[in-house]
Amino acid sequence: MTPSILDDIKRIQAIESVPHILKMLSEATGLRFICIARVTENKWTMCAVLDLVNFDLTPGDELAIHTTFCSQVRSTSKPVIINSVHNDQTYHDSPIPKMYNFESYFSYPIYDQDGSFFGTLCGLDPKAADLKNERIESQIQAFSNLLSRQLMAQERIDKLQTALSDEKEIARLREQYIAILGHDIRTPLSSLSLCVDLLKDHTNDTFINKILGKMTNSVARMNGLINDVMDFTYGRVGDGLKLNLRPIEDLSPGLEHTISELAGLHSTCEIIADIQLKRALVCDSDRICQLLSNLLVNAITHGDNTQPIYVTAYIQNGQFTLEVKNQGKTIPTTTLESLFQPFWRSLQDKNSKGLGLGLFIASEIAKAHEGKLTVASHNQETLFTFTMSI
Repeated sequence: MTPSILDDIKRIQAIESVPHILKMLSEATGLRFICIARVTENKWTMCAVLDLVNFDLTPGDELAIHTTFCSQVRSTSKPVIINSVHNDQTYHDSPIPKMYNFESYFSYPIYDQDGSFFGTLCGLDPKAADLKNERIESQIQAFSNLLSRQLMAQERIDKLQTALSDEKEIARLREQYIAILGHDIRTPLSSLSLCVDLLKDHTNDTFINKILGKMTNSVARMNGLINDVMDFTYGRVGDGLKLNLRPIEDLSPGLEHTISELAGLHSTCEIIADIQLKRALVCDSDRICQLLSNLLVNAITHGDNTQPIYVTAYIQNGQFTLEVKNQGKTIPTTTLESLFQPFWRSLQDKNSKGLGLGLFIASEIAKAHEGKLTVASHNQETLFTFTMSI
């Protein structure tokens, strides 16, 4: 294998969204083998793969180019899509499906930074599948376009990293890449959300609606993760979180709605609120509610669910104070110092479903309001306190 091909594999492997793209495509199409290949005039080389049919190809493995349809995609710049080889007028006599024992197949082109052909996004399965429909084709196209953009972004980052020796600048570029990823992945996610909504409007089947409900929840959670990543990036590489500051006559309804919403989602948790806000304050109400939501999620996740969570908000001596208190294991002093670090929670708790950005973003919201978020933990009680001048 040539050094340039090895570099191309590393470029694909460096794109953090690749495993998620392969998994989402497999779930969307029903195909159990999805891969990204580097395709040249003479070689087909595996770069990344999701293999649920034991095809036994791993990154770096090669196939003879004439035994694939990817050479056709390379020469025409047009995708190849097959629902069922046996019923396909163009490919039913081709030896390639028999060689690799597949019935359904797709291959879409991926492009380099300069617009030249890089390779293909492929999928196949021994069983037939309905791939030739607008919903599936638009999703595959969206993901192949996303990969092309991310490959372009990765190339730009690689070139800049080579030119930069300052480690801090390199870190900034990586965080900018996260922002690019967070922005671009919204396109296929929006397409997926639209498709789910369309399916909901055209079915009354209880079982299907239950599945679509789960998909809707997954899309909402993915949107939440993307929002967290974008907030993280703005906090680290921008001018801080963007605020929409305006006079708020009464912040109580927003805080109460946030509490009610989380209490509804976590019915086993009791949240007791004491909100006494008797005057207006200038703030970004949505961000303050986001701060409260993040603190409550942290308390629900890591506190003792048999004990109530207390939320207190008040204005006193020209200062707005918001407190969230929960019962649970006392947090060691050494750990308290790391709680507001980005990704800290996910590194410590591998079973956590989040990215470990909630407390970091809460602290960034506090800073953006020229306020302060602190934490204290003793006697099996943990208290987060946000304060800001009004």
